[in-house]
Amino acid sequence: MPGGRLTQQERRQIALGLADGLAYAEIARGLDRPTSTITREVMRNGGPTAYRADLAHRATEHRAHRRRQTAPRGAEAPPQAHGRDAEAVREYEEVFTTVFMASGAPKMMSRVLACLYTTDAGTLTASELVQRLQVSPASISKAIAFLESQGLVRRERDERRRERYVVDDDIWYQSMIASARSTAQVVETARQGVGILGPGTPAAVRLENVARFLDFVSESLTRAAEQAREVLHTKPEAASGDTAESSSDQG
Repeated sequence: MPGGRLTQQERRQIALGLADGLAYAEIARGLDRPTSTITREVMRNGGPTAYRADLAHRATEHRAHRRRQTAPRGAEAPPQAHGRDAEAVREYEEVFTTVFMASGAPKMMSRVLACLYTTDAGTLTASELVQRLQVSPASISKAIAFLESQGLVRRERDERRRERYVVDDDIWYQSMIASARSTAQVVETARQGVGILGPGTPAAVRLENVARFLDFVSESLTRAAEQAREVLHTKPEAASGDTAESSSDQG
């Protein structure tokens, strides 16, 4: 499987694949590339409906040129805990960000979420996020507000009274329960429409079918989330690298 940056010809093949309605995995097989490479490439350059090969190629070259200009000479990536490869971690964060974007989350929210999840402590302050992502405090504030509204992060105060943003084992459970509650409201409203539109009419039957489907899925999701919460969570093993990571996160 080839590595390195995508060529302009490969980008044109991606554009042709998207125009033909091919899935990312199918395009990736045709290019002998990982699916994550194709997904990241498309999401960073307009998404599946707006992707243009030549524009994507120029944008990528511009980003690479800008990184070379802004990187200080002799600068090295900070040491990673647990002996991790810093470049591999950076690439993984990009892939994780792209996956969140593909699921519907805006780019900055996806970057913040990926950053939090790849931090051992699972918690960062606003200033730490600003430093890690090289964005403005206003961008972080907006992203956190969105993620909090979706139940994907929570806030807490540390011993220095700083506000920290947290992801932990319980976050996805809470998010799914919140989603189930929202779906329950859709079910209730749909069933109200049955009475208003007249039982047995085409519109009422449609709403009743929607209500039954969503009610079943919501109940099943809630039950599965509760069961998974009980039996699937694992605890990380203590390691010497924990201290280094923790101290860097608390700075």
